[in-house]
Amino acid sequence: MDTDPLTFGVSKVTMLAALAVIAMPLLAQRTPPAPAFSAYRAPRLADGHPDLNGIWQAFVTADWNLQDHEAAPGPHPELMGAYGAEPPGQSVIEGGEIPYQPWALEKRKQNFEKRMMTDVSSDKTWHQLGDPELKCYMPGVPRATYMPYPFQIVQGSAPYVLIAYQFTSSTRVIRMDYKAEAPAPSWMGWSRGRWEGDTLVVDVTGLREETWLDRAGDFHGDELHVVERYTPASPYHLMYEATIEDPKVYTKPWKISFPLYRRMEKNMQLLEFKCVPFTEEMLFGRYRKQAAK
Repeated sequence: MDTDPLTFGVSKVTMLAALAVIAMPLLAQRTPPAPAFSAYRAPRLADGHPDLNGIWQAFVTADWNLQDHEAAPGPHPELMGAYGAEPPGQSVIEGGEIPYQPWALEKRKQNFEKRMMTDVSSDKTWHQLGDPELKCYMPGVPRATYMPYPFQIVQGSAPYVLIAYQFTSSTRVIRMDYKAEAPAPSWMGWSRGRWEGDTLVVDVTGLREETWLDRAGDFHGDELHVVERYTPASPYHLMYEATIEDPKVYTKPWKISFPLYRRMEKNMQLLEFKCVPFTEEMLFGRYRKQAAK
């Protein structure tokens, strides 16, 4: 029996496409895990502690969503197309999900639905609407670590470690072996560090409750407590962990982890990303137009 070449060609393409769809999850399941790092001893500074100096970056999609997520259109696909799309990604959370209290799940949903909304008409409430990243606010901890921008660790012999972030040119100082509590809440919090072997442990409190954890609306309250761990794993990697707790929002503490990669480009440096001018029209443009009438 004769077969129409066009029909045969279309059927073949359809069959191959179907096989590809079936094969993709199987290939993903068979992808071998990355080999574990062997025991590594990092170079030492004069004080005997590991040298963490360098420019680092996380290559995860946690800033879009800490949990598993599919690719999705952005808030305005009719204008942005694929430019504003959300990439797919895997959870960086131990156990896969954030252990929210029941009421907090609804709050997270509301945050996501209103992530692109802003209202600066009230000095008391203008921080409460919309994703702080959208408005160029300092991102807080741990979000600053997994945003899609590099950051620099500056470590010397002084009892301080400085971390400078490219986004909004934020910085924070880690006070080593410090006992004093946070004097007041701040966007980047109050960081106190200590060494546990080769691991830099940073206890972070005093974080403003207005910061979010990602663009999906994940959030915390005013009792957020973060304990970070930076462990050298090779000349080019740090393993990052953060244990997060807030008894007002979560049912128990939870942990995220992922590697940080050293940026190796020649003459690599942090560049300015002062985004405030990019937000002025969005936040204040309506008031300027009203005044001009």
